[in-house]
Amino acid sequence: MEIGSVKIEAGAVTFALHHRYLDGGAPHQQGAGGAGGGNATQGMCIQVMGTADGNEAELLRFDCFDDDAHYHYGPEKHSGRIFLDPTVAGNPIGWTIKQIRSNLPAMVIKAGYPEIADRIDPTIISSKVGELETMAREMDAKEHHFTRHQRGEPVIEAGNIRFGLEMRTVGNDGGPAIHLMADIADNEVELIAFDAFRIFPHYHYGPRYKNERIFLDTTLVGNSLDHFLDWFKDGRLPDMIARAGYPTVADNVDTVLLADKLKEIEATIKEMAIKDPR
Repeated sequence: MEIGSVKIEAGAVTFALHHRYLDGGAPHQQGAGGAGGGNATQGMCIQVMGTADGNEAELLRFDCFDDDAHYHYGPEKHSGRIFLDPTVAGNPIGWTIKQIRSNLPAMVIKAGYPEIADRIDPTIISSKVGELETMAREMDAKEHHFTRHQRGEPVIEAGNIRFGLEMRTVGNDGGPAIHLMADIADNEVELIAFDAFRIFPHYHYGPRYKNERIFLDTTLVGNSLDHFLDWFKDGRLPDMIARAGYPTVADNVDTVLLADKLKEIEATIKEMAIKDPR
């Protein structure tokens, strides 16, 4: 596991920080970017490092992700991870700082490094946790990965949501794109983006918020544009909007109006794809 380049010395241990962005299912080995594998998420990674048998060891790792936040005891010795329940744990960075402040020696012992735990000075830890929290929150805000798309043209209104249609080219890939948008506090926000690309079709939950980018398995999915349109027709959009982080918008979707507008959306985007193949 990569060790964070931003480090804070704290006596017997060192805190290492870096921001991680996991692109769920991204075929990164073929040039699509991202870390690949697992669920799409991102957030701060806070590692507790120490010296064991003369070598630097990762004692604890806290992955303070937007989704699937979890932590590891002694990643070099154990393969398990423990997930946080965000309903009771709250913000994962705040939860992590609380554990470091109150329970660090006990956690280091459980990780398998009692000799390092014996050398932890609570006074030094107490003097460093404020700096650690400030740095972690600043890095998380600064390095959070977002995607900004064009809104597309034409734009088809469907009650409290609208669909921007576009033919996109990104590098050597491209194809039809559907931008699902709504007004939030008088500002237009892209809720979900559907990129029905030739090579790496994918979609984004909350491009300007969570930016969970999930790739389709082209072995199982034939025409990605039809696949996305089938989701729309099957009534999955409200649940997807809620997952993207906009439950109020989801609750107010007019499903009857949406079903009627989908005919226009499908006909328009397919005509665009025929006229301008990417």
